[in-house]
Amino acid sequence: MVSPQAPRPRLLAHYPRPVYSPRLMAARPPLVALKDVRLQDGPRPLFDGVDLAIEPRTRAALVGRNGAGKSTLMKLVMGLIEPDAGDRSVQAGTRFAYVPQEPVITGETLLDYAISGDAQPWTAEAWLTTFGLDPSKPAVNLSGGETRRAALAKAFAEEPDLLLLDEPTNHLDILAIELLENELLSARFSVLVVSHDRAFLNRTTQAVHWLEGRRVRTLNKGFAAFDEWADKVMEEEVESLRRLTKKIEAETYTFYRSITAQRTRNEGRARALQAMRADRAERVRDLPRELNLGVDSGALSGKLVAELKGVTKSFGDRTVIKPFTTRVIRGDCLAIVGPNGAGKTTLVKILLGELAPDAGTVRLGANLEPVYLDQSREGLKSDMTLWDALTPGGGDSILVRGVPKHVAAYAKDFLFQEGQLRQPISTLSGGERNRLLLARALAKPANMLVLDEPTNDLDMDTLDKLEELLEQYDGTLILVSHDRGFVDRLATSTIAMNGLGDIVETPGGWTDFIRQNPGFLRPGANPRPQDKEAARRSEAEPAPASVAPAAPKKPAKLTFKDQHRLKELEALLEALPDQIAKQDAILADTGLYARDPAAFDRAMKAADKARTELESAELEWLELEEKKAALGV
Repeated sequence: MVSPQAPRPRLLAHYPRPVYSPRLMAARPPLVALKDVRLQDGPRPLFDGVDLAIEPRTRAALVGRNGAGKSTLMKLVMGLIEPDAGDRSVQAGTRFAYVPQEPVITGETLLDYAISGDAQPWTAEAWLTTFGLDPSKPAVNLSGGETRRAALAKAFAEEPDLLLLDEPTNHLDILAIELLENELLSARFSVLVVSHDRAFLNRTTQAVHWLEGRRVRTLNKGFAAFDEWADKVMEEEVESLRRLTKKIEAETYTFYRSITAQRTRNEGRARALQAMRADRAERVRDLPRELNLGVDSGALSGKLVAELKGVTKSFGDRTVIKPFTTRVIRGDCLAIVGPNGAGKTTLVKILLGELAPDAGTVRLGANLEPVYLDQSREGLKSDMTLWDALTPGGGDSILVRGVPKHVAAYAKDFLFQEGQLRQPISTLSGGERNRLLLARALAKPANMLVLDEPTNDLDMDTLDKLEELLEQYDGTLILVSHDRGFVDRLATSTIAMNGLGDIVETPGGWTDFIRQNPGFLRPGANPRPQDKEAARRSEAEPAPASVAPAAPKKPAKLTFKDQHRLKELEALLEALPDQIAKQDAILADTGLYARDPAAFDRAMKAADKARTELESAELEWLELEEKKAALGV
């Protein structure tokens, strides 16, 4: 077995070092080429004249909407399925490796799985070790991250000429994603990758193949240039459709109004008009449909959402959370990042009050209505239908943010076809299953959204819509994600966990965290900023003998008046939510206003007064707590 210190295998060592100029290399024939490929999938074609060429030693992205056929196109490239029409040409001897969206691990051990293709055992061992896996580990009961890393190790060990990756960053933590990026950047084979992770694509790709409207358009630049280029392409498409529509209108008028046309009954002209109409219908049908996302933040929660003081948590001999203190205020977007198994879900459950800490205190705010989107998709069973998943209580309607809506109409908002409603969930793609989870979660009013890896399998358009929705959301958002770009765009603060129990919190997103805490997530790094600061002070030069007069000493604790007021506020924070709930219960009587308008008015005013007092008490309590923390009490 290769030891963990064994050098990483060099891929394709038998290839000579490239000595070609860029111009000569560009002239080399592609490894694989598809020409005018067509494939029927149901009543309409999935591909209608696809052209695609994959050059040697080129890293390319394949992007497109969920359901556009990206995974199918990859299988066509590999020759796993045959097109209905068109040509596929492959350089002789080209070796392929493929990591599907949902890998299936077979064999007794991970090494058995890694050599099940044509990889040599020593190469497979080395790549398993590189991806942080024990080759002798049984190939059962693996986590999502372990499954993904095992599949990647197997693919790299096969030393391909072309590696195809379908959503390779799903279930990988940030460190594993960065490892994969570095390996791809140093590899000498070609790569075709489907991914939603913009940061990953920005760093690794040199070309983009865009599957849209049943055809492929190619940009010979990295993904960083894709958005601007795609916008221009779509503008040209819209303008072309507008010109075609005008031409059809003019031709229709001429054909039916012209005396000459009526007399001659020009059948050729009629066929041309019919062809233009059919062309326009196809173009309109291919226009991307808009995802209709919405969220209701429900009743206003308290200003304080959660406060943790000195919280710790261990499982057996393993410490997951060392003493940690934080405060979550209404409207915060808190991102939680770190390696797989670091304890991110444990921290979320403590923040929600679902799991008790071993030590420390947890204070939860008033009127919290959380909705939790779990990355494990536990609420979805493969044999249930999409209809069943949206209406677990039966019937043909779903309560969407307090308003009944027919299940077919609501499913259409999330880009599901009516024909999919009675299909089992097992037939849905990963992106469609994630959209289904979003549909179920966003139907409920929630002043606190907890999203665990919400970006997995989503296409770029859906991801953009989700980001826009969350940016406008006025509730509290807790986001567990390995998508660095997603965290950067949304987070107001980032909590990082390194898997050793250490936790740091940094204002801002991923970039802010990594800039202020370099090396925190790396094994062996000194993880705690307070330890680094203490070491810095201990290494500083001794102070000069002449010392300036000491500044006036700060009070060591809160004044008696502040302490007394803090106790009063804590009592109010306990009592006011009960008062609000009592008045809301009175107002819930739908016949109260008709029977006793005065009583209805009293209850309404009492509820409003209690909510105002609660808001004021929370703000004052927060100010005193901050003052107390500043004094080090």
